[in-house]
Amino acid sequence: MKHSASHPGCIEIPIQTVVGNQCSAQNDRLAVEEPLEIRLGFGAHAQRSHKSISVTMRTPGDDPDLAAGFLFTEAIIESAAQIESIHACGDPAKKLKAQNVVRVELHPDVTVDLKRLERHFYTTSSCGVCGKTSIEALQLGACAPLPSNGPVVESALIHGLPEKLRKAQAIFDQTGGLHAAALFDFSGELVALREDVGRHNAVDKLIGSQLCAGKTPLHARLMLLSGRASFELVQKALRAGIPLVAAVGAPSSLAVELAAQFKMTLLGFVRGERFNVYCGAERLRR
Repeated sequence: MKHSASHPGCIEIPIQTVVGNQCSAQNDRLAVEEPLEIRLGFGAHAQRSHKSISVTMRTPGDDPDLAAGFLFTEAIIESAAQIESIHACGDPAKKLKAQNVVRVELHPDVTVDLKRLERHFYTTSSCGVCGKTSIEALQLGACAPLPSNGPVVESALIHGLPEKLRKAQAIFDQTGGLHAAALFDFSGELVALREDVGRHNAVDKLIGSQLCAGKTPLHARLMLLSGRASFELVQKALRAGIPLVAAVGAPSSLAVELAAQFKMTLLGFVRGERFNVYCGAERLRR
């Protein structure tokens, strides 16, 4: 296997393609999936504590955004100002390469909830809440209130978002194997996009990029998901103050319940010229 020259998130492998009874040798590109361990450094410099808090299977790239977004959406930090540094660090004992371990150092005056850190996460690329045993363990903490009189979006604009998302997915074009999360403004302009083998990783990368740029809360943005809308993705959007979430796929019952509780607009099955409104219709103009 070798990494694709066009993007580090791809690898190129030889395969055989069978069409009917004809077989031919070709090269194919796959999305890279590797573990990332997120470590946290906190406390006074003279008595510094370091703790491994997450291992997630992700597509390499935008790892600082992923780490920052994860800490923020899990309510471990409140702002980017609490982060002193983010850097890669290897672990020979665990045979983890430097690019697969990232350490986030917090400022010494930041208080860390140790009980929250005791909930060690092992997150797979397909599910963001593996290891979390109950909804009670997913308390949102402090969320920026969603604007009740904010921008209203035209229904016709929603119809065009999936095509804009698809055209901007660089790695998906090569591999066909990645999820995407994108931010748009309420006029339909693409603001930011991130791709990953994990739905929750794509969202954490996206929110982390905006957090580190000092642009949260995201009250004037809507988020489009390339797949389904699950509870944890709606939770992350709420944490970032996103008032409207649209998904190409279906929402889960718990996602709808959470969105309705916090007066978020949640759309599902955004495909072609249709979509379903599950809650928050007041932000749509037909």
